[in-house]
Amino acid sequence: MSKTEINNNEYINREISWLQFNARVLQEASDENVPLIERLRFLGIFSNNLDEFFKVRYATVKRIVEAGKGGKNALGGIKAAELLEIITKIVIRQQTESLGILKDIKSRLEDEDIYIIDETQIDSNQHDFIRRYFIRKVSPALVTIILSDMVVLPNLKDSAAYLAVRMLMNDEKRQYALIEIPKNINRFIELPKQGNKNYIIMLDDLLRHCLGDIFNIFDYKSISAHMIKITRDGELDFESDLSKSFIEKISDSVKHRQVGEPVRFVYDKTIDNETLEYLMSKMGIDNTDSIIPGGRYHNRRDYMGFPSLGRTDLSYDKIEPLPIKGLSLEASIFEAIAKKDYLLYAPYQTFSYVVKFLREAALDPSVKTIKITIYRLAQISHIASSLINAAINGKAVTVSIELRARFDEQANIDYAEQMEDEGVNLIFGVPGLKVHSKMCVIEREEGKKLKRYGFISTGNFNESTAKIYTDHTLFTSNQKILKDVNKIFNFFQINYKIYRYKHLITSPHYTQSSVFKLIDTEIENVKNGEKGFIRLKMNSISSYTMIDKLYEASRAGVKIQMIVRGICCLIPGVKGMSENIEVISIVDKFLEHSRIYIFGNNGNTKVYISSADWMTRNIENRVEVSCPIYDEAIKQEIIDGFNLSWNDNVKARFINTDIENEYKRNDKKKVRSQFAIYDYYLKKLEN
Repeated sequence: MSKTEINNNEYINREISWLQFNARVLQEASDENVPLIERLRFLGIFSNNLDEFFKVRYATVKRIVEAGKGGKNALGGIKAAELLEIITKIVIRQQTESLGILKDIKSRLEDEDIYIIDETQIDSNQHDFIRRYFIRKVSPALVTIILSDMVVLPNLKDSAAYLAVRMLMNDEKRQYALIEIPKNINRFIELPKQGNKNYIIMLDDLLRHCLGDIFNIFDYKSISAHMIKITRDGELDFESDLSKSFIEKISDSVKHRQVGEPVRFVYDKTIDNETLEYLMSKMGIDNTDSIIPGGRYHNRRDYMGFPSLGRTDLSYDKIEPLPIKGLSLEASIFEAIAKKDYLLYAPYQTFSYVVKFLREAALDPSVKTIKITIYRLAQISHIASSLINAAINGKAVTVSIELRARFDEQANIDYAEQMEDEGVNLIFGVPGLKVHSKMCVIEREEGKKLKRYGFISTGNFNESTAKIYTDHTLFTSNQKILKDVNKIFNFFQINYKIYRYKHLITSPHYTQSSVFKLIDTEIENVKNGEKGFIRLKMNSISSYTMIDKLYEASRAGVKIQMIVRGICCLIPGVKGMSENIEVISIVDKFLEHSRIYIFGNNGNTKVYISSADWMTRNIENRVEVSCPIYDEAIKQEIIDGFNLSWNDNVKARFINTDIENEYKRNDKKKVRSQFAIYDYYLKKLEN
């Protein structure tokens, strides 16, 4: 595929850039230096990412096509219909590559005495175990749909995997059926160990082995089963019914997503044409939809949960999250941050400080109010329970909870209802805006005054993701910063009033203008013969307006270093446009999630942590917060972390015009940044 097919002269197409990010995930699955079981899990991440891509991005482009619009300007110079074709080609190529990687991993697992067997490899002992397991656990959970020309096919569930069963009857007629693969049963079933050998069978193959039991009332000559999966449009559609609460509308929309328009149909490429055509006819799918031939197994996202089998040598070493020097989980956090700011960098340092802070606030009689934003919560959330505890203890607790956090809507609805029942004051965002900022402010009575304490973060207040997402959280009692935080909560209550902030940079009102001002300062410094530099770390950059401003800075001679994990529509290294911009992407053990902005400012470096990527939605359609770092030691800590990431020559890839994900390699000492950052904090403790 030529460069001109995938980008124009100024921008890389957003969807294609995202697929190249997922290719970096696939690189991790193919990397022989990654532990074997982790390689399987990266395959699961690759597959899960692809599911979400089709639900959201592919579905959006498809809607543009169906609306009869070209969409060329919004899609980086590519017409929507052409883009769908390009996406399908890339996905088919990546799917084929992933199947080859899976085959290689399975072969290497066998070298380690781990065998993933199918229904044709079961011995008599395993047969008895499987029959008992099927009767006891699987059979009661099965949903089996018998198909016929007289019965309308029920809507198949979004992203559920089905076995399409074909029976050739004794009277030569065909009978078709669908078996839904149960999601509440582990996909990987450990069979009894034989000596040193571990055996695993996938639930799909266990079902194939037991087809005779499932369809024993049918008189057939032969029976076969092939996997299919349908992905539906993940966009939420809201009703205008004024009698319904916002929670009810979101809940109804989440349910409706299960019957959204199909955007992808994946099938086992060994299925016979007659069965495939019958199924497509029943589901109303035609060749204008994204129809992707795949392997024997779908929903490979389940590989994220592949069992460890006690083989710690085949997984990453678990790191013990470090404490923060000067901050104790056994003493008052309020007393500590009253004296100075502290920075938490998860998962290198323990997220427990956030939970401890809220638990302390819940119990402290001097604490009067707690205000916090919530975007994604853990399945079992100590954050939520601490807030409920605080409300029970008579604190005035206000929670701005975003019910439209994509694919976490139901979990947030459940927690919202719990908190509401316990007297927590809930704010459901701002009309037309998602609340994506991560912040908390607490008011504590000290003497005759109220003093504010709080934290601002780049990531969600989620104990589960804090173990695998890299995020910065600033604990502070800086009254000026926290006064600005309080103003944002006032904005949640009174949306028509636009506040001015002296310290925080906020979306949707000020991010673009404030960042432009910072960039203009660097441009002016270079014009005056001084050095000018910008260092940025974020998940994605797709706003053409922000990209154009960086191009302007590059043309002026400002040196720009960018670490972008995911989408990057900016094209670096082009003479006369972006020759002073370098971009790398790091994909490794942890998911890079921090957003950091660093501006040289003629020697008086400015550093911000932020919830905002540089995408149009973050700049214009969300409530985001970027927080300045005033403590010089913390400022240096963030700069040191950026530099360690920038010097990565093991897991960093170049983002460039070729978009080939070439690894950054040089003759310098090996730096694997995620491990180097952990060592950095370990040394800080030792010193």
